[in-house]
Amino acid sequence: MPDGGHAFSQLNALVAERMGVTLSDLDCLDALNRHGPATASALARFVDLTLGSVSRMIDRLDAADCIKRVPDPGDRRKALIEPTASGLARVRSYYAGLAACTLDDLAGFTEAELAEIQRFIDKTRQSTTAELTRLRNTPAADAASPAGHDKDTAE
Repeated sequence: MPDGGHAFSQLNALVAERMGVTLSDLDCLDALNRHGPATASALARFVDLTLGSVSRMIDRLDAADCIKRVPDPGDRRKALIEPTASGLARVRSYYAGLAACTLDDLAGFTEAELAEIQRFIDKTRQSTTAELTRLRNTPAADAASPAGHDKDTAE
C-alpha cells in the first residue's frame, strides 16, 4: 500500500506541475468536479485550507484557465468558482492512460471480486480519514502512537 500511495502522490505532483498549479489546486479542481460550483469558503472546507490560501489558489487556477468566477444566483454579492471545461479536459487527459489501464486491470475480476475490492477501498478510505482526523487532533509529540495502541504498554 505505501508504494502505491507514493506512486499516486508522485503522479499527482507531476500532473500539477505540468498544469502549472499546486497539489492543493488539483484537489480543488477535483472538489469542483465532484461537488459543482462553490464559494471560496466552501472550497476552503473541501480542501482544508484557510480562506486566504484559497484566495491565492483561485488566482492560480484562474491564471491557468482552470476555473472561472461566476455570479452566485442566490447572492449577487458573492461569486461562485466553477471549473472550466478546458481545465477539466486537461486534467482528464493526464489521467486517461491510468484510467484505461485500470479498466483493463479490473476486467479480469468477477462481480463478487470487484465488490470485495470496493469494500477494501471503502474501508481503507475510512481508516485513512480517521487517522488523518486523529493526527490533526493530537499534539505532534503524542501523534506517533497509533490509534488504539497505548504507547506505554507496547511490548
